[in-house]
Amino acid sequence: MAFEPPRRLVDALTERYGAPRADAWLGRLPALAADAVAARGLTVERLVAPGGRDSLLLLVRRPDGAPAALKIAPPFADPGGERAALAHWKGWGAVETYDADADAGGPGAGDGSVLIERLRPEVSLRSLPDAKALLEAAGTIRRLWVDPPEGHGFETVEERTGRQAGPMRAGRAPAVLVEAALDARAAMVGSAVDEVLLHGAFRQGKVLAGERAPWLAVGPEPVVGERAYDLARPARDRVEDLVASESGASSARRRMNRLADSLDVDRDRLRAWALFRAVESATRALDAGRGPAAEVLLEFASWL
Repeated sequence: MAFEPPRRLVDALTERYGAPRADAWLGRLPALAADAVAARGLTVERLVAPGGRDSLLLLVRRPDGAPAALKIAPPFADPGGERAALAHWKGWGAVETYDADADAGGPGAGDGSVLIERLRPEVSLRSLPDAKALLEAAGTIRRLWVDPPEGHGFETVEERTGRQAGPMRAGRAPAVLVEAALDARAAMVGSAVDEVLLHGAFRQGKVLAGERAPWLAVGPEPVVGERAYDLARPARDRVEDLVASESGASSARRRMNRLADSLDVDRDRLRAWALFRAVESATRALDAGRGPAAEVLLEFASWL
């Protein structure tokens, strides 16, 4: 199965996991895709580009002709965690998986692939006016916040953000913002208010139009922790527009407060996690040479 991986996937994997690991997996990707397709008896219609940032997405037909999508991710992106979260949500607020038997040795076991219901990859909440998108995002993410399965193996917010703290200290972001972000994290993990299953990477671009439901979340990086952590990334959706506005700082704070209030999340806890996650993202952007993107994130962080 011959194809060129989408450039966004190549760049994102290289930035997050390093060129050696990314290149090694990308070199095997055509063979992995062919094997995953053959194991399920699928017919490939097309590759989705630009596609995801951590996985390849193919639009396929199942043996009975029903439409579906095949997602293939590298092992270091924890595709097993995504599959487990989707299976636990059972299509409630999120895309449904057809690989429920993967853990028992069925298709998808160990190869980083998962067969999911087909949504409309070209239509996300970003296609809506911001006020409407915020409303739909709140309704979607609320459905995902459920108790994690008993004996789960999901990473916790404390563990994930603890891993990120080292690179932040060693990075090139302004020290004053890094220290403020790390102080905010320390205060939050020391006083966690709830423990639920979180999407982990939720934002407007991760909510796609579907047939079974108007909007469904995709691409989770599941983690267990407090709800405010999960809202920190959508709090800065369309941040470029906010930074370009003369009233950007006040608009961003009002927007964040509306989001927190609509989901009964403490405003100060959301602000703290928004600060941490913005600075962490800016650190990675700087390390990857994406200066303009980092500047926008740091401007947003300075408002908090």
